Amino acid sequence: MDEGRFGRISDVRACWAPSGIRPKVARQVVRESLYAFAAVAPKHGIMNFTLSPKCNTASMSLFLLELLAAWPDQRLLLFLDGAGWHKSRQLPIPERLRLVYLPPYTPECNPSEHLWDELREKGFANQFFATLDAVEVQLKTQLELLAADSIRLRSLTAFPWIIDWLLYL
Repeated sequence: MDEGRFGRISDVRACWAPSGIRPKVARQVVRESLYAFAAVAPKHGIMNFTLSPKCNTASMSLFLLELLAAWPDQRLLLFLDGAGWHKSRQLPIPERLRLVYLPPYTPECNPSEHLWDELREKGFANQFFATLDAVEVQLKTQLELLAADSIRLRSLTAFPWIIDWLLYL
């Protein structure tokens, strides 16, 4: 489980263009953003997500409730980084949910981090968004496309250590 910030600051990246032509990409730095919370079941290639205007304990709590509702008969294990709202004393943790914290400064160990890289590369690189609503539409569209592609989700998130660890559950 992780959260990512998406906004109106342009993400200019290298892109293909015919020889001799330099592509022009609009660029802006507007400090408006929203957050995507996502959790992935790597073994099954299933993702749950929600969008939020803020990234705090209250937003995370709402996401956890949505996650529990989506998996009503399952005990859930979430791997998280050490963000303050992940460890907040005000965060209610239901009995059938267990949170496991990854070591500090190891985002490469969190499968959900790869979701943000994929979304930024495929849906946000070299894009110009006139409004925050346009960012929200693009983010939701890209998340839905990713959620519908279980093979792609598994290839992004099913790290060998996760699959091996699942054998012991």
